[in-house]
Amino acid sequence: MNGGGWAEFAVAWAVFLLSHVLPARPAVRRRLAAALGERGYLVGYGVVSVAALTWLIAASGRAPYVPLWPPAAWQVWLANLAMPLACLLIAFAVGAPNPLSFGGRAAGFDPRRPGVAGVARHPLLVALALWASVHTVANGDLAHVLLFGGFAGFALSGMRALDRRRRRQLGEAEWARLAACTSDWPLAALLAGRWRPRPARPDAARLVLGLLLWLGLLALHPVVIGVSPLPPA
Repeated sequence: MNGGGWAEFAVAWAVFLLSHVLPARPAVRRRLAAALGERGYLVGYGVVSVAALTWLIAASGRAPYVPLWPPAAWQVWLANLAMPLACLLIAFAVGAPNPLSFGGRAAGFDPRRPGVAGVARHPLLVALALWASVHTVANGDLAHVLLFGGFAGFALSGMRALDRRRRRQLGEAEWARLAACTSDWPLAALLAGRWRPRPARPDAARLVLGLLLWLGLLALHPVVIGVSPLPPA
């Protein structure tokens, strides 16, 4: 095996994790925001995160190929069926009222009608976990299983970390009030009877956004990744 390839992959993973964990720590975040301004902090955080992610994905492609299971058509079908759901979660989560997770906003949130938070309290992380899980199945070599499996674990642990952080920030009673009709896991509140979505006209703009995101990923996948995501004919 090429030890250098694995070494780069390990270092890239470490940099990716540190680029997310360290700037998000309250004390570090305050210092960076004071030095750069809130907008500067967010821009810098985004740039560093994208750069670290790009390196990590490239390093996984340069790591030695170690097959773990053979490819099969159903694995590709699984990814193609799951990705529209992940894109819709993203489209309905970004900027939506949800003070309990990132990517949403506090204004306009009604705990009795939590919207997408009723489906999942952390919809962006659920979308990340869904994307990573199906890509773990569809890529049966060691490097990509470590890559996508790591993303899935990162998303799941992030949900717990965000809940703990919001509990500290809001206080246990207020957090419980806001989270009463939301779901730890997708649709858990619906299945438990804590949330009953009311019939409403679907948000056409967000539906279109989700569709465009999905189509954009389909179009860019062979260009950026070099492999078509579509099932074989």
